[in-house]
Amino acid sequence: MRETTFIKKNLPRWKEYQQEPTEDPDEMAARFTSLLDDLAYAKTFYSFSKVTGYINSLAADIYQRIYGNRQEKDGRFLKFFVYELPLIFRKYHRLLLFTAIFFLLFCVMSAFSAARDETFVRGVLGDEYVSMTERNISNGDPFGVYGNGNELVMFLEIAYNNIYVAFLCFIGGAFAGIGTLYLLMKNGVMLGAFQYMFFAKGLGLKSVLVIWIHGTLEISSIIIAGAAGLVMISGLIFPGTRKRMDALKKTARDAVKMLVCLVPIFLTAAFLEGFVTRHTKMPMYMSISILGLSLAFIVGYFVVYPRMVYNRGFRLNEAGKVIKPVK
Repeated sequence: MRETTFIKKNLPRWKEYQQEPTEDPDEMAARFTSLLDDLAYAKTFYSFSKVTGYINSLAADIYQRIYGNRQEKDGRFLKFFVYELPLIFRKYHRLLLFTAIFFLLFCVMSAFSAARDETFVRGVLGDEYVSMTERNISNGDPFGVYGNGNELVMFLEIAYNNIYVAFLCFIGGAFAGIGTLYLLMKNGVMLGAFQYMFFAKGLGLKSVLVIWIHGTLEISSIIIAGAAGLVMISGLIFPGTRKRMDALKKTARDAVKMLVCLVPIFLTAAFLEGFVTRHTKMPMYMSISILGLSLAFIVGYFVVYPRMVYNRGFRLNEAGKVIKPVK
């Protein structure tokens, strides 16, 4: 049987299984058996086709509901971070990539503008901050601002500010994503101008080794928070086969989970900025190690690991629960 004929013949039944789940044990068993027959046939004749993966996900969903009452070996908390959250990020990788490119684009544009207009940096960062930084540079302590104040107070203030900015990026998604894009643009412009200020004075490498000790986690989290804001509204703009309100509820639930996971990251970034960044004369290998570990964590957990989980066959069902691959 040709693949198109196979799909045409069975698609209405598959759609019914997907869109009209049943709680009747006998009906679930019958559906599961039927899907296993379809899966065996598809693996035999269309093993590399997308339809095979589709049938597998339907069968895995029913299997999970049949045995859902069995006690899980892993706790809910661990399962959330090991499987559920990575699968959510894998689902929205393209939107996350768009958000990162959008943010970095305005960083580059800001740096380019600063190179062309010497008043641009002051216009973005403010005269007071730029003048203070220039005084610190003249005094031989260009990053002295990080050494001012009590470490604990600084940690709490930075943590609050970072979480507040992330929350605004998230809420901005409710305004058709315009608020989120505006805040990403604003922060991107500020970062570009800020970084150019040091590069222009020959302190580019030093600024990277000092500022990005905490900046790697901080900036990455702002980008992810922006992506969460866009994820939230994506269900309303692109509902797919769902009703718009149902799609919005689904994407809003995913977006909240994406945002919540950022809180410990922001706290870590605030700790680094409050307690570690102030030691501007630390050995280079220590700065590179902290920066490298932070970058490896962000790329590893939010980009590489989600793909690994997905490639192992784990999926999220319509209710957002993790379903294991049927072997």
